[in-house]
Amino acid sequence: MSELETLGDSIHDLKIYYAHAYSSWERGSNENFNGLLREFVPKGVSIHHLTEEQILSFESALNNRPRKILSYQTAEEAFDVTA
Repeated sequence: MSELETLGDSIHDLKIYYAHAYSSWERGSNENFNGLLREFVPKGVSIHHLTEEQILSFESALNNRPRKILSYQTAEEAFDVTA
């Protein structure tokens, strides 16, 4: 039994999902986010040359974008732990 499986047993209602390698259709939200990120950093372009300020601006733009999966809330609204 893997450590993740024992974690699932110890935390009430924790569901663990294993996606298969090279099966992008099994990770829809992840693939959607990758597409959104490509608006800022095209595929094949290294992120090593980006400044921290640039990366923070990408993060802010993505976290303030309403998402259908979050009932059209932004990620900041949906996951605001200070409220």
